[in-house]
Amino acid sequence: MKKLSIIIPVYNEENSITTILDKIFAVKLNFDLEKEVVIVNDCSTDNTKNVIQLYIQNNKEKNIQYFEHEKNQGKGAAIHTGIKSAKGEFLIIQDADLEYDPDEFNLLLKPIINNFADVVYGSRFKGAQPHRILFFWHSIGNNFLTFVSNMFTNLNLSDMETCYKMFRSEIIKNIQLKEKRFGFEPEVTAKISKIPDIRIYEVGISYYGRTYKEGKKINWKDGLRAIYCIIKYNVFK
Repeated sequence: MKKLSIIIPVYNEENSITTILDKIFAVKLNFDLEKEVVIVNDCSTDNTKNVIQLYIQNNKEKNIQYFEHEKNQGKGAAIHTGIKSAKGEFLIIQDADLEYDPDEFNLLLKPIINNFADVVYGSRFKGAQPHRILFFWHSIGNNFLTFVSNMFTNLNLSDMETCYKMFRSEIIKNIQLKEKRFGFEPEVTAKISKIPDIRIYEVGISYYGRTYKEGKKINWKDGLRAIYCIIKYNVFK
């Protein structure tokens, strides 16, 4: 039976990690697929490690792979570790917070399973799903970064910065990724756009965004890094 590998980069998510794991395992995947969860703890400083280990101990029947970094390296580095360790034929990134809904895995899977797509982006700005209203300048920043990225890649994405990106595993595993923080998004977008005959689709998803008080981590410095990465990985080899 084929598998969907769900990569979860984790940093200081002791309050949400068990909830997102419960949500993931509650999802019934279509297309006769199994789930493999790959958790990468990026050297959390709170009680995240103990919470995860207790969850695994209490759910031994579930397919959970756990890895941890000895030093904090960044979200991108955690994703790299997860991609290398994943065994499924299909792969998706899932943040450890509650901003994205695992119930929508099947929406992203459908174009791939039906052999229309190799990569599917979940757009927070398309479709009729619920979206939490939060920061004006964040939305402007996201739209700007997507616009600049599209200029270089010649794609017409509406949400390059989305967490929900689903891949055929052989594609993402064959890409050499370097960005260790939030530069993962523009880097992977630039590199998949250069693959001959790649088929990229986009589906609308919901978005339950967090405030900084609730644990949001990305900031304006990451936006500047994203611009740098867009230029670096599109213009220079």
